[in-house]
Amino acid sequence: MIEKVAIALERKDYQTAAKLLQHLLKESPDNPWVQFYLARLQEVSGKRPEAEKTYRKLLLNTTNQKIIRQARQGLQRLQEMAREEKQRAIAQATAEPNNNELGILILAPLSNAQKTQLAAKFAQIMQLDPYTARLVLPSRNWKFYRTGKIGELKFYGMQLQQAGIPCLWTTLTAINQIQVFQVQYFQESQPKPTVICCNQFNQSGSLTFDWLEVTARVTGLLPIFEQVVDVNAQRQLQRKTQTQDYAQFCDLHLPQRNCILRISDQSYQFQQGVEISPLASQNTMRINWNALLDWMQQHLPQVKLWSDFTPFAETVLEQTEMLSNIPSHIRLFRRDKTNWDSAFHLYSGLIFRQDS
Repeated sequence: MIEKVAIALERKDYQTAAKLLQHLLKESPDNPWVQFYLARLQEVSGKRPEAEKTYRKLLLNTTNQKIIRQARQGLQRLQEMAREEKQRAIAQATAEPNNNELGILILAPLSNAQKTQLAAKFAQIMQLDPYTARLVLPSRNWKFYRTGKIGELKFYGMQLQQAGIPCLWTTLTAINQIQVFQVQYFQESQPKPTVICCNQFNQSGSLTFDWLEVTARVTGLLPIFEQVVDVNAQRQLQRKTQTQDYAQFCDLHLPQRNCILRISDQSYQFQQGVEISPLASQNTMRINWNALLDWMQQHLPQVKLWSDFTPFAETVLEQTEMLSNIPSHIRLFRRDKTNWDSAFHLYSGLIFRQDS
């Protein structure tokens, strides 16, 4: 009867093959040839996940070299079909001009248990081996994964989300369209806060908003580099760049106005406007900055604080070409440009776009 199944499949008489197999599965469910032809029928019937599972089970449970060879060929056919379908879907996803814009795909963290459970799905979607897939998936913080055409990234992102793997994607254009105002100080706090600030052209003005408009607070430390002279192992003097200090930043997101209020301890005028600390003129910058953060926390108790910039930045700092397309809107005196500045604006912008 096995030969009749093979003949029916060769003739593409799948109905007859199914009837014969149904009988054989009752008589000899563990027969390797019965399982092989079951996999073939599943394959040609479009039941690819079931076919893959049956082929892989055969590879584990049989020593018949002919069956092993044909099962491997079956898996190869399934992989090729999936690859071709994916290429067609990506081509369709990037057909529109807007879908060809440069974008970024970010992976959100998973627990270790979730990583173990979802690594195989991630590997299948992104065509990785399961071990590598588990290493790529983040455990604690957002992780930069890749750049590319936004249509393609959206295609992968939707597949990942459907598989239960959290991620987000956006275009660099969407990040760059966010207006950023550099806050000099809070002039008023009640009934509505008013800030004195500068726009991208360094034009000063005021902006009044409602505390309820703020959807997120984003904090981060940006390194301040200095040239120092050091003595190497050969007792020779050499110049090197070292991190001497850190600048503190805090962004307030106002998505209804498509803008970010950017505050820095390096430029905030603590002795102007609303009295944050009665001894501002005598306090250190660190004390004044912490007082300002506490003051804003009192007015924004329900607003989420995002403070994981540094671990995110460490996943994206090497993407120099991509980051060069993102104006940082960071005003720090620097002798040399650094990717840290654009990385902070990217981090804040991703949060902004996620919430807006």
